[in-house]
Amino acid sequence: MRTTSSNNLYHVGMDVHKETIMISVIKKGEKLPEFEKQIRNEPIAIGKFFKHIQEQGEVTACYEAGFCGYSIYRTLNGIGVPCVIAAPGLLPRKPGDRIKTDRRDARMLAQNLQKEEVTAIYVPSQKDEAVRDYLRMYDDMRRDLKRAKLRLLHFLLRHGKKYDGKTNWTKTHETWLKHLVFEEPRSKKTFDEYFYHIKDMEGKIERIQSEIDTIVNDEDYKEEAEALKCFKGIENNTALSCISEIGDFTRFSRADEFMSFLGLVPSENSSGPKHQHGKITKAGNSRLRRLLIESAWSYMRYNEGSKRLLMRRKGQPREKIAYADKAGRRLNKKFLRLIFKGKKSQIAVVAVARELAGFIWGMMTNHIS
Repeated sequence: MRTTSSNNLYHVGMDVHKETIMISVIKKGEKLPEFEKQIRNEPIAIGKFFKHIQEQGEVTACYEAGFCGYSIYRTLNGIGVPCVIAAPGLLPRKPGDRIKTDRRDARMLAQNLQKEEVTAIYVPSQKDEAVRDYLRMYDDMRRDLKRAKLRLLHFLLRHGKKYDGKTNWTKTHETWLKHLVFEEPRSKKTFDEYFYHIKDMEGKIERIQSEIDTIVNDEDYKEEAEALKCFKGIENNTALSCISEIGDFTRFSRADEFMSFLGLVPSENSSGPKHQHGKITKAGNSRLRRLLIESAWSYMRYNEGSKRLLMRRKGQPREKIAYADKAGRRLNKKFLRLIFKGKKSQIAVVAVARELAGFIWGMMTNHIS
């Protein structure tokens, strides 16, 4: 972050906790803090403290990304204080420093801010954050539903109830569940509580999915979402997740930067003549990485005449459809080539997901030639 030339410029580092914030204030040109103080983690207390500093000069502030999200950032911006949310993994730290306190952490942030050695994370708009949280809640609900179903199946196995069909949770399986008979009335009540809890959760998930389908058609998301849905394996949820999680795709100057952000690039340990590549880094946005890997499985086969795909592409510009077809053919060939070479399907799908991320970046930044 570039600072101004004002002599009365104060760099403020904040070590944030649920109830309190430890603050270290360093004046421009100084090495040691002018003062350090602990305040309440409340908007009124934060505003009062920074307004006092503003009376003495210009202020710029910094805190690490964490549980508190963007509330402090927005509070400070609201009173005219530039704020940076630092990426914790990219802060310079001394290997030999084994002492960690709130005061030292706040001072370190202020010093790094003064030296312009802070890497800022991207801060989404409040609307994007709300959509992102809604989509993450949908994922949480689906995981809870999966666990609830497993609990019921385990309960049935303990009572010797085994389903002879091929697949659980089909209509046939649910019909079988409804006709189960238990010797003990209490066991029947236990089953009913498990079963109808599952049905209630399924109803909630359907309502949430319906709302997601409505959000996709919002004017702020519709154009980008429809472009992304030209790709096979990307429908409403994944398209909306990409848009709300990333926001501005142009902040990545190249496709490989976007791949790296998703943690889909191989790790490397090279020194001198030795060049060793390992597993993917798994850095950055784990949720998008998982969604793209799920999408990549669909490229085991590719049929550009699929009715479902043609329906999603209806009304889209020819150049975008052609670009998505180019991606589909290439990713399908890559998947099959890796499998024929003897690679495990799990490794092949990650490689396909990495390249799919590159095509997504191209679509979102108009690099589709």
